[in-house]
Amino acid sequence: MWAAGLGAAAQFGKISVIYGPLGAVYPPASVPFLVSLVGFTGIVFGTTAGVIVGRLGFRRVILGALLLGAGLSAAQAALLPLPWMVATRLAEGVAHLSVVVAAPVLIAQVAAPRDQGLAMTLWASFFGVSFALTAWGGLPLVAACGPGALFGAHAAWLLGCAAVLARLLPRGLVARAPTRLTLAGVLAEHRAIYASPSIAAPALGFLFYTLVFIAVLTLVPDLAPPDWRGVLAGGMPLVATAASLSFGVLALRVMRPVALVSAGLGGGAVAVVAMAALAGVPAGFVAASLGLAAALGLAQGASFAAIPDLVAAPDDRARAAGALAQLGNVGTTSGTPVLAAMIAAGGTGGLVAFVAPLCLGGIAMHWWLARRRARGAG
Repeated sequence: MWAAGLGAAAQFGKISVIYGPLGAVYPPASVPFLVSLVGFTGIVFGTTAGVIVGRLGFRRVILGALLLGAGLSAAQAALLPLPWMVATRLAEGVAHLSVVVAAPVLIAQVAAPRDQGLAMTLWASFFGVSFALTAWGGLPLVAACGPGALFGAHAAWLLGCAAVLARLLPRGLVARAPTRLTLAGVLAEHRAIYASPSIAAPALGFLFYTLVFIAVLTLVPDLAPPDWRGVLAGGMPLVATAASLSFGVLALRVMRPVALVSAGLGGGAVAVVAMAALAGVPAGFVAASLGLAAALGLAQGASFAAIPDLVAAPDDRARAAGALAQLGNVGTTSGTPVLAAMIAAGGTGGLVAFVAPLCLGGIAMHWWLARRRARGAG
């Protein structure tokens, strides 16, 4: 299922990592739009996907999404005319959303309780690992065979995952969601999810993380001297993943996921202040930037681990995963342009003014939701 997640993340990465070559095939101004189309589906339909997954069953949804994604990537390998490419990217958003909602719920279902922290942290690394693998393997492939070859390889990956999971996934993991899929029912579902301090907590905390993480990965390397930019561009996502899978997994043995999210966000606030203080010292700035990535990596893995920790019923876990996908897409879509404007206006001061309040806001959000859960339990 983690391999399927790598394929789902590559639905973004296969466009992002060949940004330049695609600009020679399509109008350059259209390429950013092609990247973001997949995320728009999650913004609009994230929580709805949680309801649908609960109705149709996790196994059926994830297999159908992988087959749909494979077919769409195979079609894209022909480098379709732009209107058709746009249409396939929109449909790909459905496949992407279905995987990222169904897979973490399935992982929580099949993992032993003591291993759920490790399993969910591994799942949370899928985006960073996928982008790295897509760049390392995809760029040479495109250089040798053209952009269409990367789409074809992606289709083969998804098809292989579907074939393996069709044999491995247990049947019968279905949670019957009572909500009818009408406009009134969907709106009621949104209200119920975001009113719950347990179901909504992973997503609301994750929003603050995603507003920061993709934005700093994109823009911080350009704040470093030219000789250090490659170190940060490649090192920040890897350090975040390594921190999540090492210290993050160990920490989850002794502390609750929400507490680890808050610790990671707190470390991020400290690290970004250190980045501003060391802006004139290249090695110090790079070290502090890597520290920021490591701290945010802890918040990443723990946010996914919070779903099975806070929510017991499979259908409610699907709702929590759908909300997390929805707000995660809001954050990844919104954070980068805001941070770019603040850096343009204030340099590293703008970076601190963006990152530190969001990190502290995420801590405050989790504190408030914990208070609400405690009052409800009382």
